[in-house]
Amino acid sequence: MSSLKKRYHSEIKQELQKKFGYVNPMQIPGLVKVVINMGIAEASKDKNSIQDCIKEMTMLSGQKPIITKAKKAISNFKLREKQPIGIKVTLRGLRMLDFVDRFTRIVCPRIRDFRGFSSKCDGQGNYSLGLEDQQIFPEINLDQVKRTQGMHITFVTTAKTDEECVELLRLLGIPFKNLPIVVAA
Repeated sequence: MSSLKKRYHSEIKQELQKKFGYVNPMQIPGLVKVVINMGIAEASKDKNSIQDCIKEMTMLSGQKPIITKAKKAISNFKLREKQPIGIKVTLRGLRMLDFVDRFTRIVCPRIRDFRGFSSKCDGQGNYSLGLEDQQIFPEINLDQVKRTQGMHITFVTTAKTDEECVELLRLLGIPFKNLPIVVAA
């Protein structure tokens, strides 16, 4: 069992129940999945750069990504139908918890001039954040990186409100601006 999963069941659930006063333990929010998305529209002109992005995404997520393709052609963006425009990975279960643990403990401190993430959610209990550079992940070999590539990470939770979502993610270790950071023992 992962250390984050043990901490969730032993500490985080009780703290969330105490703060929000849930009657039923099944109402306590949890993390469902983590989706990592990387746009590769500029890289789509070169087949080798697409393979490099796929290799980097595989290393940092531990799972092979799928290639997302354009649904229709848009001439202003020089986009053709079925042209690759992005790659994404959906993490669930143990891989998801391991990724969140590595993200909060190793990756977030490596972000340059980092003061915390914004605490704005989407209104449905999900949280998305954007990273400008994939080089902050320790799994990626910096000598083999040819171009910097940003990505979006979405945390999908079972929380009903944004306040519950932010509190759950804060207790899992994600640092937010103007909120106290929870440090795991």
